[in-house]
Amino acid sequence: MFESPQNTYDIIIVGAGLSGIGTACHLQGLCPTKRFAILESRGAIGGTWDLFRYPGIRSDSDMHTLGYSFKPWLQAEAIADGPSILQYVNETAREHQITEHVLFKHRVVSADWSSQFASWSLAVEVGAKPEVQYFRCNVLLMCGGYYDFDTAYDPRFTTLGRFGGTVAHPQFWPENMEYRGKRVVVIGSGATAMTIVPTMAQKGAMVTMVQRSPTYVVSQPREDAIANFLGRWLPARWAYFLTRWKNIVRDLRFYRQTRIKPDKIKADLVGAVRDIMGPDYDVGTHFTPSYGPWDQRLCLIPDDDLFHTLKDGSAKVVTGLITEFTPHGLKLGNGKQIEADIIVTATGLQLTLLSNVKFTVDHKSVRFADTFTYKGMMFSDVPNLVQTFGYVNASWTLRTDLTAEFACRLVNRMDELNMGQCTPRLRVRDKGMREFPWISNFSAGYIQRFMDDFPKQGDREPWVHTQDYFRDRRLISKAPIDDDVLCFSHSRDG
Repeated sequence: MFESPQNTYDIIIVGAGLSGIGTACHLQGLCPTKRFAILESRGAIGGTWDLFRYPGIRSDSDMHTLGYSFKPWLQAEAIADGPSILQYVNETAREHQITEHVLFKHRVVSADWSSQFASWSLAVEVGAKPEVQYFRCNVLLMCGGYYDFDTAYDPRFTTLGRFGGTVAHPQFWPENMEYRGKRVVVIGSGATAMTIVPTMAQKGAMVTMVQRSPTYVVSQPREDAIANFLGRWLPARWAYFLTRWKNIVRDLRFYRQTRIKPDKIKADLVGAVRDIMGPDYDVGTHFTPSYGPWDQRLCLIPDDDLFHTLKDGSAKVVTGLITEFTPHGLKLGNGKQIEADIIVTATGLQLTLLSNVKFTVDHKSVRFADTFTYKGMMFSDVPNLVQTFGYVNASWTLRTDLTAEFACRLVNRMDELNMGQCTPRLRVRDKGMREFPWISNFSAGYIQRFMDDFPKQGDREPWVHTQDYFRDRRLISKAPIDDDVLCFSHSRDG
C-alpha cells in the first residue's frame, strides 16, 4: 500500500497556510527528533493570504495578535495588507527551514486510523492530473482552516444570469480586472465588502454597497502608535511581546463588555459612527444592526477609510432586499433599481470541516457531528487527530499557537509513556451531559449554515470550545496532558 518508506512520517500536517506553517515551527522547536511533512493541496505557501487577490485584501485583526507568538511583526502598519502578510508567512517558513518539508499539489482525500498499527493511512491526490499516493503517520494535524478553497458560498441568486456585465466573487478575483470609471455594485456587508468598497472607490470606481442588513463597524488606526513607540526604544521581541499582550487584554475586555452590557456597547458603537458621519446620515438604517455586538463578528476598518469614501460621495451604502437582477444591474424590494457594469458578490464563505477529508477509524466512517470536541482540538473516540481552529471573536492565530503547543506536548508525552495512541473518551459521568453547538452565541450566517456538521460541545471541561483566550490558556497550556479523559494505549514495546 505504501509505495516508498519516504511516505511514512511521525507527523503529517495538512495545510501550509498561516496555521500550518506556525504549527510546523512549534513542532520543529519542541519535537526536534520527529520526521514530519506538510501536505498542501495548492502550489504555494500562504493559504488564505495567497488565495485571495481582491482589491484591498488585508487583515481584520491587528498583526501583533494575528502574527505568531514567536516571530515579531516589525512593520509600522498593524492592520496589514494581504501581500505583507503573505510575505510574513513565507519569511517565517524560510527562517525556520519549513519550506523543505512542504509537499505541494498534495490533496488529502481520506484518512483511515488503524488501531492495530497505531497509524493514519492517508490517500493523497498528487499533481495537476492527480495520481493517488498513500502516506502514513502516527499523528495527524489538520491545519487547513475552516472554509472551502474551491467553492464559495452561493446565496442562490436565481436571476443573476440576466445581468449583462461582469460578475466577480472575491474568492476567485479575475486577474487584471479594470474597474476605473465603472459602476460597481458590491453585495454584502461583511469584512470583505467593507475592504473592497473603499479600495475600488479610491481607484476611480463608482461603488454602491448593497446590504441586506447592517453590520457593526469599528475603526482603528492603521498604525499602532504605542507599538511603534516601543519598537524605537526596546528590542523587537520585547516591543512585540508588550504590544501583543496590550491588545489581547484590550480586545478580550471589550468582548466581555459586549456580553455584560450589550445595550451600552451597541450605543457606543453606533454613536461612534454617527459622530464620524454626521447628523444628516442615516446611521439607523445603514449601520445599526438588529443583533447585539459580537453576536456576529465586528468589521474592523483602518483610519475610517470606508466612512471617508461615503462622505466624499465616491461610494454609497444601500440597505434592502434584492428581488431580481436585470441586464443592467439589480432591483430592490422597494422598487429602486441600481445600475452596474460590475457586480461583486461578497456574500460569504463556504465552510468545510477538516478540509473535506473523509475519516474512518478502523474502517468505520467518522461522523463528527456525533462526536464531542475535546478542548476544541480533538474529537471523542478519534485517536491521534488534532484540529486547528482559531477564534471567531479574536485573532485566529492566538488559538492556533495554543493548539500547536498542545500538539507538541501530546506527542512528547506519548514518547515518555512509550505509547502510540491517544484517544479522548467520555467518562462515565459525561454520559448524557447537555449538548451545545460547536460555537455558541454567534449568529453569523456562515457559521450557522454548517453547525450541524461540526462536533458538539458539552456542559463541562474538557468538552468545551471556549472562544476565550485566557480560559484556554488555563485549559490548554497550563493543564497537564494526563487527565481522566485522554486514554493512552498501544505500547510501542509491543
